[in-house]
Amino acid sequence: MDQPDFYSNQKFCPQCDRYVSYLQSVGHAYCVECGGEARLFSKEDWQAFQEGITSKRPKGGRPRKNAKKDSA
Repeated sequence: MDQPDFYSNQKFCPQCDRYVSYLQSVGHAYCVECGGEARLFSKEDWQAFQEGITSKRPKGGRPRKNAKKDSA
């Protein structure tokens, strides 16, 4: 599997309105272009990501017991 290198990794900068290179601190990422706080996805990409996750998520709930029980 081909792994992306450090220099091609990007995050979204809302101030620049595009994906940019960034500097990562312990708690936040900052755009190297303007210094603004960068995040993983743009709002549109985040919504698409969430829709993809929820469509693949199995429905919750407890499985039904068999109506026919075996007698011991």
